[in-house]
Amino acid sequence: MDAAGPSASASGSTSADQDSGAALAYGPGPQKTYTVQAQPPAGSCHVGYDHGQPLPDPACTPGALSPAVTQATLATTICRKGGYTGTIRPPVGITNKEKAANAKSYGYTGPLHDAEYDHLISLQLGGDPNDPRNLWVEPPSPGHKAGAGPNNPKDAVETRLHTAICNGQVTLAAAQKAIATDWETAEQRLGLTPQPGDSSGPAD
Repeated sequence: MDAAGPSASASGSTSADQDSGAALAYGPGPQKTYTVQAQPPAGSCHVGYDHGQPLPDPACTPGALSPAVTQATLATTICRKGGYTGTIRPPVGITNKEKAANAKSYGYTGPLHDAEYDHLISLQLGGDPNDPRNLWVEPPSPGHKAGAGPNNPKDAVETRLHTAICNGQVTLAAAQKAIATDWETAEQRLGLTPQPGDSSGPAD
């Protein structure tokens, strides 16, 4: 990614939102070898909140899509039996360095152990693995116990959206746009009903 910042698309292409005409950019997609990506300048990004849940700064973290995942490739990518995300995830030796730098971008001063370096559009929803526009240091959610590691209810929403995509309930593009806009309202926007007691899920 260009060190100038997260505003320029690596490929120049976008995915149009059918409702509003807005678009999500595509990143470079899965790489055989990942490199540490430059992060926004220190203090330039600001956490937002919806009902107490942290949301990224859309100017810094608008989300970015993987060109490898499309509606036509679902069966061979995110809906593939046997799993997909583990085969494209950047190594922790890369993401730990990015996480430390991104914490400075967002002015996060808490323990990094308690914050998740989160894909805004998760890998299981076709988000780009290592585009800096799609990753941010997400602070703990309400009710977090200090030192207990991340507590991220967004993970469960992502898992339910993944299931809905693979079951044909929603389109890939609609789910991606909804999660990038506000994960707290994503299921409502898509007309999906969360299952009672389903509050946890695998990290993206």
